[in-house]
Amino acid sequence: MTRALLEAMFHAAVAQAQPALAVKRHLPDRPRGRTVVIGAGKASAQMARAFEDAWDGPVSGLVVTRYGYAEACEQIEIVEAAHPVPDEAGFLAARRIMETVSGLSADDLVVALISGGGSALLPAPAPGLTLDDEQAINRALLASGAPISVMNLIRNQFSSIKGGRLARQASPARVATLVVSDVPGDDPALVASGPTIPLAGTRELARKYANLYRLDLPPHAHALLAGEDNLAPLPEDAVFAGNSVTTIASAALSLEAAAELARGQGIEAAILSDSIEGESRDVAQVLAAMAREIAVRNRPFSKPVVLLSGGETTVTLRGTGGRGGRNGEFLLALAIAIDGVEGISALAGDTDGIDGSEDNAGAYVDGQTATRLRKAGIDPLVALASNDAWGAFSAIGDLLVTGPTGTNVNDFRAILIR
Repeated sequence: MTRALLEAMFHAAVAQAQPALAVKRHLPDRPRGRTVVIGAGKASAQMARAFEDAWDGPVSGLVVTRYGYAEACEQIEIVEAAHPVPDEAGFLAARRIMETVSGLSADDLVVALISGGGSALLPAPAPGLTLDDEQAINRALLASGAPISVMNLIRNQFSSIKGGRLARQASPARVATLVVSDVPGDDPALVASGPTIPLAGTRELARKYANLYRLDLPPHAHALLAGEDNLAPLPEDAVFAGNSVTTIASAALSLEAAAELARGQGIEAAILSDSIEGESRDVAQVLAAMAREIAVRNRPFSKPVVLLSGGETTVTLRGTGGRGGRNGEFLLALAIAIDGVEGISALAGDTDGIDGSEDNAGAYVDGQTATRLRKAGIDPLVALASNDAWGAFSAIGDLLVTGPTGTNVNDFRAILIR
């Protein structure tokens, strides 16, 4: 019953962020000229289908999504590419999208459907860089432990499409951007590195962060970062005048839906934050301490209660050969921290249905998880040191497998204390 309730809260959160409802509520004004749809991200194909169904008039365009995430559309072409490390398909899609918005007039409308994952799906190396360079940059960022805001600022320096450059290419057409946010704080410029939205932050700041996180960048990327070539348009640039940006789904709205479901079952819900960042294992330590305090001393919240949170944690790779993602790592660290404590159970998952490198959305733990792992011959501390959360939870049948959900508002975490 406990696991079923946690899974129901996860599915309620995902349902709240489904593009079929969100897109219809936020349609832009009709243009005098053409309507061209472009997009990128894990939810972009579902957003494109929803836009086609809701739009009263002809449309054309091209949207790129992750392999396995496509949705059939009649007028908008859907292509698939690799995530989280870019591939040739994404490279070609980015080039075609730039061509799609070229030569438009002030009477035309570009609808940009943007969701999480779009950074990797739109590889468009800056002049002097190659796709191999961009892949190496992405790998370095993914292994760095840097927060998503830092990763996007650095990615922006090496791209010819991100940081508002796509909107610059579409000018003088009006650009209406609809965003399914997967970033802490819901800054739309950070989602997919903001191809149609100017990104705050300077080249100098990007250099500082690259040094801080000791990024192993390719030689040509180092040279570009050291200079002032390929600068992105600034927010005050005239190309952005008249454009609009609307966040149509977010972690905040999804957590509210999960909280409402819990309260309907007689369980109080405390939304801690929709924008938690930091190392997954460190976040787990903090939330585990709070859960233990409630379980043992009934403070700062009274039992029964579910602690809900969202955002995007990170994983710094320490082991080799491990499998999984940030939600699995969070849960493995949590399982160790609540080992033997009665009345605590938790579920965490990526709302897009895929947590990291495998096919699961996340996993489930309780106070007996660490014991079950040891009985299965797995030392949870060794698994955590090896970043092998997937291997651990797979061995005891505690993975959460949903398949691609069609949306993406990032991490969902629920810790239930009865």
